[in-house]
Amino acid sequence: MRKTVVLNIVGLTPTLLGPNMPRLTAWAKQGGVSTISNVFPAVTCSAQATYLTGKWPQEHGIIANGWYFRDECEIKFWRQSNKLIQAPMIWETARKLDPSFTWANLFWWFNMYSSADYSVTPRPMYAADGRKIPDIYTHPPQLREELQAHLGQFPLFNFWGPTASIVSSQWIAQAAKYVEEKFHPTLSLVYLPHLDYPLQRLGPNSDNIREDLQQIDTLYGDLIDFYERSGTAVIVLSEYGITPVTRAVHINRVLRENDLLTVRREMQRELIDAGASAAFAVSDHQIANVYVNDPKQKMRVRDLLSQTPGIERVLDTEGKRAMHVDHERAGDFIAVAEPDAWFSYYYWLDERHAPDFARTVDIHRKPGYDPVELFLDPDMTFPKFRVALRLLQKSLGFRALMDVIPLNTSLVKGSHGRLTESVADSPVLISRQQALLPRSISAEHVSKFILESITGE
Repeated sequence: MRKTVVLNIVGLTPTLLGPNMPRLTAWAKQGGVSTISNVFPAVTCSAQATYLTGKWPQEHGIIANGWYFRDECEIKFWRQSNKLIQAPMIWETARKLDPSFTWANLFWWFNMYSSADYSVTPRPMYAADGRKIPDIYTHPPQLREELQAHLGQFPLFNFWGPTASIVSSQWIAQAAKYVEEKFHPTLSLVYLPHLDYPLQRLGPNSDNIREDLQQIDTLYGDLIDFYERSGTAVIVLSEYGITPVTRAVHINRVLRENDLLTVRREMQRELIDAGASAAFAVSDHQIANVYVNDPKQKMRVRDLLSQTPGIERVLDTEGKRAMHVDHERAGDFIAVAEPDAWFSYYYWLDERHAPDFARTVDIHRKPGYDPVELFLDPDMTFPKFRVALRLLQKSLGFRALMDVIPLNTSLVKGSHGRLTESVADSPVLISRQQALLPRSISAEHVSKFILESITGE
């Protein structure tokens, strides 16, 4: 079998290739660039699961980055267990062809408890005193201590949040090299998220993303050189294209104002009560799964959302089937935002009653994706002092909220999730294996391309 590495450049599109990414652009010219027809929804977990199974979300079950667990009446995002994927993965096929096949997963999602020989994924420790301590989960377990002894503590706060930066991608790249040099897996999956941050903060058309493009280009150029020196076939791909947005649709506020969404009060703060609501939405970038607990309200909910500004369409059962996302985990309806809009998770009507986690980075407690976590509150006086004070309080053992995130959705300038309307905004697959590479490729066939690279067929 041929050693292969799949490098995932989040948000890369044909538009972004060019003068600001000279090394990757030059490398692509030596092979070929294929655009990928999107997975719907065009979000991380759904795209990755489709790439690695060759199945659509209606078959593998990853219908978004998070969904409503109906039996628990809870909304959960960013789950880690590989058992949630309900379809065979490409490495299972590869291992049947050659029992000596091995593979490594460096930060692709659903990383835990898979059949990977080597895996690394973020897994912070949550101390009882309220601290969030950067850490990773690995297989084999001893790899965790080896990597952090060699590279330093995983920079979790540079992986997501207002201080997200190239530093986390640099750490992952070094971890990938370490795993390659020690274990020599047949297949390596490497996820470097850096472009996700500036493209959502600033938008893909901003001149201010040039430095970020150059940073990730340098990092990827170095990784490509590293792998190719050992004769490894390199595949570069992305999951989605990020497009400009100018407004947020507060879909849960619409449902609440129409007496469909229920909240409960805790210490003068409001929490969404999904199990008690007639209907609610789980927002995820430009799509929202809408769950209707009261069957009598289904048509009312559909009509209400269809008339809501910023919502382009509402997928019913037939619509979900046409988009390959008709699965029991999906909402009764899926709302799709207009091209310049995205869905917030906000459900409170008065900021004084917003939950305490709203102003923090808390990806697991928020009942929806929150890109505003990428910003420090611009209205905050001396924000760096506020952050330093909170860190001091935590280091002294005090329970303190890192309440530095704004509630201003207008700050977000880029989003994704709907199917891109332009080839220039599509995700890409780049490879020197021109004989295998079509001009365009369906997302469900990416797994076949990777498998053909491994087998050499």
